[in-house]
Amino acid sequence: MNSPTESLTTLSSALREGDLSLTKLLGDLEDRFQRREGEVRAFVPEPARFDRLRQDAARLTARFAEGSRPALFGVPVGFKDIIHLDGFATRGGSRLPPEELQGEEGPLAGALREAGCLVLGKTESTEFAYFAPGPTRNPLRLDHTPGGSSSGSAAAVAAGLSPLTLGTQTIGSISRPASYCGVVGYKPSYDRTSREGVIPLAPSLDHVGFFTSDVAGAKLVARLTCADWADRPGLGRPILGVPVGPYLERASSRARGEFETRCKKLRAAGYAVREIPAFSDIDAIETRHHLLVAREAAAVHTKWYAAHADLYHPKTRELIQEGQATSNDAALRAVNGRVRLRHELVALMDAEGIDLWLSPGAPDGAPQGLESTGDPVMNLPWTHCGFPTVTLPGIRTEAVMPIGLQVSARWFEDESLLHWAEEIEQVILA
Repeated sequence: MNSPTESLTTLSSALREGDLSLTKLLGDLEDRFQRREGEVRAFVPEPARFDRLRQDAARLTARFAEGSRPALFGVPVGFKDIIHLDGFATRGGSRLPPEELQGEEGPLAGALREAGCLVLGKTESTEFAYFAPGPTRNPLRLDHTPGGSSSGSAAAVAAGLSPLTLGTQTIGSISRPASYCGVVGYKPSYDRTSREGVIPLAPSLDHVGFFTSDVAGAKLVARLTCADWADRPGLGRPILGVPVGPYLERASSRARGEFETRCKKLRAAGYAVREIPAFSDIDAIETRHHLLVAREAAAVHTKWYAAHADLYHPKTRELIQEGQATSNDAALRAVNGRVRLRHELVALMDAEGIDLWLSPGAPDGAPQGLESTGDPVMNLPWTHCGFPTVTLPGIRTEAVMPIGLQVSARWFEDESLLHWAEEIEQVILA
């Protein structure tokens, strides 16, 4: 791992084939940790991390002989600190007693272990995956937010500290940090990856996904983690849609300008890009989504909050109190609205003949300061309806922070999304 742009597919191939030893990999990684982790603070501190990793690597090497090494043999992976892992405490980015938060490791973490990964450690999360910031800084500019809630996971990939990290998204917690940190963030369709073994924020909205440096790496991991995955080679060129109207107008003029430049580049490469009015009721969607998050978070935290309300950050406390005051009828209307939006979007795509939606990954580049994790409105409607999304890296310069390109497909069309996104990535980064 010599740079933040290390390809997961190249790294995993080198480790499987024996072209790169785990000893060399961990030595290089330890050097990078010493140079960067102290300022980025992407990982939950762990004493003697690399002593433990070398022991894990020795056991891994003994378990898998060359020629029979699985897909992620020796790949260091960071897990957001709301994901339970055997042998690791879960703190949820909070001040609550850790012993009250522990749970069993879920099948997603188990699948990655079976694929041969090395658990690099827990990555920092905002408090319980909501808006109260953790200690992580944006590796591109340390005085800017990395986004949230999967702040440590996005920053770890951007800083070259890990080629693969897991995150979760309930509003915009994968897509926005990916945009802010200039990496690839993949949020699968709702329920395409297991949520077992994860502290929930709002179960009907929670998604578990991951960060890599490119789409090829995301495809490699999706094959292992998404239910019933089936590659779809030979797909024709997709028709692209741009959701014009009040939603897109929520992005800054700079974000819209960069977004239009990318659309022009895709048109020049032969893609059809159609402007389609959509999300005219974005304010209502946003209100409905927030109501669901609050209502379900209050239910999740009933026991913990009753015992430890004073240990919660004010932002999380406010969310829970709002959820406690939300009626059953209001919550049911919000759930029905979520399903209705999904059906409406599919019908609109069918009527307009489009395969993918394009939108900015965030309303602007990462804001300066660490007291806020930024605005998730560009990501929220796709989370609300459960569509899969992948955020592609924006252009990095010394003058401005990147703004990613968000690509969305129909629910459970993740295979098509990542196939086409890899082609789009090549065009926009050329």
